[in-house]
Amino acid sequence: MRFNELLIHSKLTEAVSGELNKGNSLVLNGLDNSPLIYYLANLFGEMDKSFLLIAHDNYHLLNYYEDLIRLLDKEEVLVYPEVEILPHEQISADPTELSERLAVLEDLIFKPEKKRIILITVRTLMRKMMPVEFFRQHSLELRPELELDLKEVTEFLAVAGYERVNMVEEEKQFSLRGGILDIFSNSRDYPVRIEFFGDEIDSIREFDPATQRSRDNLQEIIIPPARELILTPATIQSALEGIKRDSLKTVSLLQEKGSTEEARYLQDKMKEILVNLQESGEFPGYEQFLPYYYPQMNTFLDYLPEDTLLILDQAGKVWQNAEKYETELAETYLALLEQGTVLLNYLDNFQTTQELHERIRENTALFVFSHKQERDFKAGLPEFDINVGVVESFNGQIELLVGRLKELSRERYRVIITLNSASKARRIAGYLQEEELPAAYHESDVDKARITVKSDSLAEGFIFEDLKLVVFTEKEVFGRKQKRKRRIRNVEEGLKISSLDELKAGDYVVHENHGIGKYLGVQTLEIQGKHQDYLVIKYAGEDRLYVPTDQIDLVQKYIGADEEKPRLYKLGGNDWKKVKQKVKQSVKEMAFGLLELYAERETIEGFAFSNDTVWQQEFEEAFPYEETPDQLKAIEDVKRDMESNYPMDRLLCGDVGYGKTEVAIRAAFKAVMNGKQAAVLVPTTILAQQHYNTFQERMGNYPINIDMISRFKTPREQKEIIKKLATGEIDIVIGTHRLLSDDVAFDDLGLLIIDEEQRFGVSHKEKLKNIKRNVDVLTMTATPIPRTLHMALVGVRDMSVIETPPENRYPIRTYIREFNPELIRDAIRRELARGGQIYFVHNRVEDIEQMADFIRKLVPGCQVVVAHGQMSERKLERIMLDFYQKEYDLLVCTTIIETGLDVPSVNTIIINRAEQMGLAQLYQLRGRVGRSDKIAYAYLLYGKDRILPEIAEKRLKAIKEFTNLGSGFKIAMRDLEIRGAGNLLGPEQHGHIAAVGFSLYCKLLDNAIRELKGKRTERPEEVEIKLNIDAYIPDDYISDSQQKIELYKKITKLKDKEDSFDLIDELIDRFGEPPLEILNLIKISQIRTLATRAGLSMIYENRGYIYCKFVDQGRLNREAIIALIEKYAGKLRVKTGKETEIGVKTDQLDELEKILNEYLVFSASSE
Repeated sequence: MRFNELLIHSKLTEAVSGELNKGNSLVLNGLDNSPLIYYLANLFGEMDKSFLLIAHDNYHLLNYYEDLIRLLDKEEVLVYPEVEILPHEQISADPTELSERLAVLEDLIFKPEKKRIILITVRTLMRKMMPVEFFRQHSLELRPELELDLKEVTEFLAVAGYERVNMVEEEKQFSLRGGILDIFSNSRDYPVRIEFFGDEIDSIREFDPATQRSRDNLQEIIIPPARELILTPATIQSALEGIKRDSLKTVSLLQEKGSTEEARYLQDKMKEILVNLQESGEFPGYEQFLPYYYPQMNTFLDYLPEDTLLILDQAGKVWQNAEKYETELAETYLALLEQGTVLLNYLDNFQTTQELHERIRENTALFVFSHKQERDFKAGLPEFDINVGVVESFNGQIELLVGRLKELSRERYRVIITLNSASKARRIAGYLQEEELPAAYHESDVDKARITVKSDSLAEGFIFEDLKLVVFTEKEVFGRKQKRKRRIRNVEEGLKISSLDELKAGDYVVHENHGIGKYLGVQTLEIQGKHQDYLVIKYAGEDRLYVPTDQIDLVQKYIGADEEKPRLYKLGGNDWKKVKQKVKQSVKEMAFGLLELYAERETIEGFAFSNDTVWQQEFEEAFPYEETPDQLKAIEDVKRDMESNYPMDRLLCGDVGYGKTEVAIRAAFKAVMNGKQAAVLVPTTILAQQHYNTFQERMGNYPINIDMISRFKTPREQKEIIKKLATGEIDIVIGTHRLLSDDVAFDDLGLLIIDEEQRFGVSHKEKLKNIKRNVDVLTMTATPIPRTLHMALVGVRDMSVIETPPENRYPIRTYIREFNPELIRDAIRRELARGGQIYFVHNRVEDIEQMADFIRKLVPGCQVVVAHGQMSERKLERIMLDFYQKEYDLLVCTTIIETGLDVPSVNTIIINRAEQMGLAQLYQLRGRVGRSDKIAYAYLLYGKDRILPEIAEKRLKAIKEFTNLGSGFKIAMRDLEIRGAGNLLGPEQHGHIAAVGFSLYCKLLDNAIRELKGKRTERPEEVEIKLNIDAYIPDDYISDSQQKIELYKKITKLKDKEDSFDLIDELIDRFGEPPLEILNLIKISQIRTLATRAGLSMIYENRGYIYCKFVDQGRLNREAIIALIEKYAGKLRVKTGKETEIGVKTDQLDELEKILNEYLVFSASSE
């Protein structure tokens, strides 16, 4: 029997389900939190209908979700995320939550027969929505053999909110290439590829957006709308008339009240809105006009299958919160009306409490209370009481737990113990068996023993007295929270950190032999009657270089060390050779130094830490989150280094908040378990305080002495700490560079953890070098390290990279807006209302105080403080610490907060004059928020009435795009990666990266390291091929030059026939049947590979023969040639002399390929 079936056959459950199945509403007393969810999971198994669980707030909703997915299949539980933003606010919905909401609506409309539990908050239930029919009409139901007009389909998708692109990589996109339509809907993990034969759908396949290759065939697919409001031309037209009419009414009302300024403001605003509505239909705040778009609006209840059971969790609180929300809305409405911000019927966007009450009364409902209460709305309804008790907590005192279990066992209670991990559950079950208790570890069948121990802990324990069932959880047994589950989608949100090497016309490029030029695009040229594609690169003056696509690997995108434009080289000059040689020499010297260091470290005897102890295992299982795969890999790397015989020197890279600290904490714990001390060195006092808090919180249950040393400690306190370090009384010390002072000595230091080493001065780094020699060192950095550099340094520098964002890390909602006091006030008030803090970045010290005064007047009661780099270090640190300790609500500051400050309570950042900042800087600043499980907001403001220069507009658009770590993310990563490379390799390499570009720099470094390790990287001679055939990618097959280049790169990397077949399959899959020109291109690539192996320098065509010229006589295999002449008598001719050539009488590539293959076979057999 499963855990969620234990109550199914109880008399109570049968009586409750019987009443509900008859359509009778009823009241259930005695349930809340985990007992309620456990009871509902059992009831769900007994009934043949869907449940809508209405939570009184979002906190409980998320907790209920965590419990439900441990009791039911994940597919049976749907969360309809809360809509936090009010309709008038000039803020777009969070894309992830929007996707989740649309996926729930699609599931409800198109699978009404499916049984599920849907979770929603009462506030969200009060929002009105687009009519169900509109959603249905603007969804596409597709299946093979269906006939559709492709032109109509693309128009339909555009209205439904999809954006047309060249290549589909992200949600809400579609592309059309000939008869192949790709669509990525919000509700699917993978995009779909629909192939047409004429107007008929031939096949539907799911494909991977990273590889663009198909995965599975599908028999049918639903493409729902990509937005919550669909605006057709007819909808917009009817809305315009109503908005015009009501704006005139509202303006005259304001004028009557004497609010002329507000009336004028509303008039101007409405003019702008009407223009926007007519032109694009969508603009910030367009949601407030919902009543004008759809005369008959719906609510979420209208989307539910007919016989859905409504469950009101803590029904009294549900109505209380509904009434409170209604009051808040009324107050907001009056304020907005007086300010001239909204129209008279704004409140029509919501249901009233009374309307909601009536709607619920029309359905079968279950009103749940934690205890008996007298309420009007439940009058006359049958009531059932459930006797649920709380269970005691043992906080890790297992002997007390054993005693209690023995009592329960004697009294014939059934006991279920749910813990965070399977290993812990097995261990506890084994221990209980040793204590002669009837215990066993089982995941699914809980009927095998009186006491069952299993993983997947519920949030809290409970006891159903009447049924003699007791449940204990991680909370009662060990005093720890339930571990949150990662909600991983198959396509991980966004893209992994990767160098941006996609070429666009206008980009700077580096040709290995000719230097830096400007890429102009791909051009098809006809030379002597044959077509071929070339990359066109402009050099100094009017020089142009036409690079054949078979030499594409000689060209890389230029990524410099800063945003300055590089100088273009002159074709044929010597400058480039000199620069390249200089960089080559420097890289070689650096590589030699790195290898020398690495080899030296392997000769030093270090301390080999022992394998993990039981305490280490317990300590790691107490981590309240599920580790990301990258994090687990990093932990494994660190432990392996610590357990080895030589000192660890590992670099751990990962974005802020990606879980580096937990890796460090586990390493420190391991050190202490081996009787060693650990030191954590950080660049700032605030960071020291933060790490100290985190370490204390994680290690509080263990006898480990942790302390902190920084300038905020008095001299006397510092002296005491230093003394305790020397005597070994302190196990872990966290401190700033004060730890590097001469008076600090350790009793037995085993591990040094350095956070952001690049931020320490030269003298500190020298001091570190001496400490590092014989202790294990873990260095952490938040600056990303490019993958290309990482790969080049494998085996030279031990490095772990954490690229996966942690669960419950919401993407930061990013808004680009003109400077607007109304928006600033709303943003600040919204954050203050949820108990948070705000950063306001104003990067001009001269008028920063005026800006702070402006905010104080705008939001009275908000505690504002100013911080900037011209203050003394001590004053600045004091302000920052006060802000960290919540003495202030809002910090007006310059970009000094760009690095190293981690304040989880700050979840709104407003950046003024954002257009004047670099992309990497904006990315770093925006990363200061979103460090907790709250949704974070970033507002990028540009000057009022300013026309943005194109580069600033692109920069702001890019940062908005990577709200979800999407494509724009890669652009900002470029700047940061270069910074990361400089930090890792030293500032002297910065100039060299700028000189030759990052890609070529990494290539040179890789070659230098391989050469020094004795792995020579001789480049095979390029085989020149001149054949009178068309071999290129025609525009009518692929028109997008970026995709063409990607394809040419793949073709140049083909190694064998298998690769070629695979590429042809990919082409058929993505673009349809390839034309002859492309097949020729692939065949030539295969011939080039064979020719290189055979030692040829050139293949050319002349008078009916294709000639193969050998590089030199030494590479020639005479026996193989004789064997070929004998086999193909009359078809081959041989030219000898200074250079040997074999002529093949053919114009067929297949025949040439066959003969080259045979030459290689004969050569191999004759050796």
